[in-house]
Order: sequence, then C-alpha cells, then structure tokens
Amino acid sequence: MAFQDSAASCAEGLVVCFLSLKERAETIALLALKSMGTTDCGKDTDIRCRNEELALHMKTIAIFLILVTSACGVALPLLGRRLKCLRTDGSVFVIAKAFAAGVILATGFVHMLPDAQEALTDECLPETPWLKFPFSGFIAMLAAFFTLLADFVGTQYYERKHLKDQAETLTCNPIEEGSWPEITPASSVEDTNHKKADALHGDGHMHIVGIHAHAASHSHSHPHGHHSCADETHAHVHGEFGHVHTSPPSVPDPSIRHIVVSQVLEMGIVSHSVIIGLSLGVSQSPCTIRPLMAALTFHQFFEGFALGGCVSQAGFKSLSAFMMACFFAITTPAGIAIGTGVSSVYNPNSPRALIIEGIFDSISAGILIYMSLVDLIAADFLSKGMCCNPRLQFVSYIALLLGGLMMAALAIWA
Repeated sequence: MAFQDSAASCAEGLVVCFLSLKERAETIALLALKSMGTTDCGKDTDIRCRNEELALHMKTIAIFLILVTSACGVALPLLGRRLKCLRTDGSVFVIAKAFAAGVILATGFVHMLPDAQEALTDECLPETPWLKFPFSGFIAMLAAFFTLLADFVGTQYYERKHLKDQAETLTCNPIEEGSWPEITPASSVEDTNHKKADALHGDGHMHIVGIHAHAASHSHSHPHGHHSCADETHAHVHGEFGHVHTSPPSVPDPSIRHIVVSQVLEMGIVSHSVIIGLSLGVSQSPCTIRPLMAALTFHQFFEGFALGGCVSQAGFKSLSAFMMACFFAITTPAGIAIGTGVSSVYNPNSPRALIIEGIFDSISAGILIYMSLVDLIAADFLSKGMCCNPRLQFVSYIALLLGGLMMAALAIWA
C-alpha cells in the first residue's frame, strides 16, 4: 500500500513538472514571437559613411568578382582530373585542401558564431528569452548533431545502394559452366601451397576467377610484407572444395563517403553564403562593403576548392559536378543581388532581421565546424596516405594552421 502511494505521488510530481515545463516553453515561444518586430532599433553605425551610389557600384563589382573567384575555386579540383599537378591523390591537392579546411574552420568559429551571438544578444531584442539563454551556441550544437545524423544516414544509404547494385550485377551476369576453374582438393594442395607461396603472393592478381560470392562469404584479408603502410592484400578462401587464393571481397566504394560529404558540405556553405550575400547587399555603406568584399573573395575561393575537391573525389558524372559547382558559385552573388533589390524596404536593424540572421549564422557555424573537423581534417589527417608520409603530414598541418590564421585575421576588418 505504501509503495502504491509513493508511486502515485511520484507520478503526480512528474505531471506537475511536465506541465510547468510546457507552460514555460509556451511563454518563451510567445515572447520570442512577440520580439519578431520590424521596427528600426534606431542605430546606424555607418551613417557617416553612407553613400548609396558608390555602394551600388561596389556591390556590382562584388557580384562579378565573387562569382569569378568562386567559380575558379570550385573548378580547379574538377580540372585536376585532367591536370596531373592537381590530381586528387597528389601532394599539392592534399596540402591545398588542408589550407581550405583551415579557412572553413575559422569561418565557423571566428566569423559565423560570433556574428550569431552578436545578433541574438543585441540590445534591440527583449531580455526574455534572448538574453537569458545562449541561443547561438545551442543552435550551432543542434546543427552539428543533425549534420552528424545526415552524414550517417546518407553514408548508410549509399553503401547499401552500392552493395545492392553489386548483387544485381552478379545476378544478371551468372557464371557460365565452362568458366569455372579447376579447384584442387584441400588434401592435395596442402603440401604444394608452401612451395608456391611466393609466386601466389607476389603478383597481386586474382588467381582463381569466377567465385565472387563464395569468396565474399568465406574469406579473410591480410597485408603483404612487414610494413603497415602496404596496400596489397589477398584473401584465403576456405571451403569444402579446398584452399584457394583470390582477391579481397568487395567492400563499399570509398567514393561513397565523398558523395555524402560533398552534399552536406555544400548545404552548409550555401546556407551561410546566402546570409552573407544579403548582409552585403542591403548595406549602403562603402566602409562596410569594402572589407566584406575582400573577406568574401578570399574565403569563397578556398571554400570552393574544398567543395570541388570533395566533388572530384566522389566521382560524380560531369553534368552533376557542373551543376553542383554552378550552384555554389552563384549563391553568394545571388544573395548580394537580392539584398541590393530589397535594400530600400529591408531593415537589417529590425528585431526580426537580427533573429533570422542570428539563427542562420548559428546553423551555418554548426555545420561548417562539424564538416571541417570531421569530414575534412580528421578524414585526411587520419588516412593511411597521410600517416605513412610524415613530411606531407607536417606540411599539411602548417597549411591548415595558416589557412585558419589568415581567415581569422580577416575578422579584424570584416
């Protein structure tokens, strides 16, 4: 009886707590909606530098300059398919990609996140709820979580699709009876295996052809040689027919990761490129436009290079790669053009504009920080090619540091 009373009181307490949290959340949401006003806060920090005619000329120059720079940045890795010096497996590309990753990381930490914090804690916004909770960091954290989810789900989807396509290929191309090789029973090959080990292990080619399904289900792989960086592997197939050597079982194509990374990275870059373009477009101050134009030109080039590298490594068809490159290249200029068109009616100092800008900046910061750390820096620096080349690892780390420091230094002016 006492246990039932205790359980009932505990349940009642949980209900009261839930209702209290619900009322609190509704109150915060209502206050947040009420704060989405369009009235001007009455501050114009660049009033002394306001020049609408000069600003329009500078924004026109910025549109074409950023368009060309973005297109060049994203096109260089794609042209690397034909230019030997820019091949995605070359040292020059790896070092340049590390520099670009540093630029993206600094963009998230030094530019987007502080801008979001400044917008969402502006004195124009009501104290409750905007000044009572660190919304910028919270939204960036949620964006990183959802980016991880999209990364994981996308990778799983493409891997299963790849394996399904492989299975359908094997089903549509059955093995002809005459193509089966002669397989020696295990009892007769046991003595000869040791004598032929060097020959079997040396050439790296498939020794028995036509048993893909059997090899996939009864095989294990190990590296040749004594060095951990060796690439060559072979598989021993143990079955009722004997002991044979074949190539390793099929594994998911490594380009699958690059497919997912390129799509998620483009989503993050596009989301903040639109906001930055709008910010530049609505400004009527040459003092604001000039440093923004320089910063955008620099970071759009290297963001484009990182994105183009992922697209190139993913092995997209030419049309798909071209469309992704064009979409990236036109995003910021389109944002500038839209901002220029609505500058007469859009008030960047209104509470609504500050909240929207702060939320989008926070989302972009979370996506860019996650992508740069996990899918660009960690993926490259922990790869076998990097770990087996200390010199390349050192130079890439210096390039990463320089990229981050140079992009961070631009925060002094923009």
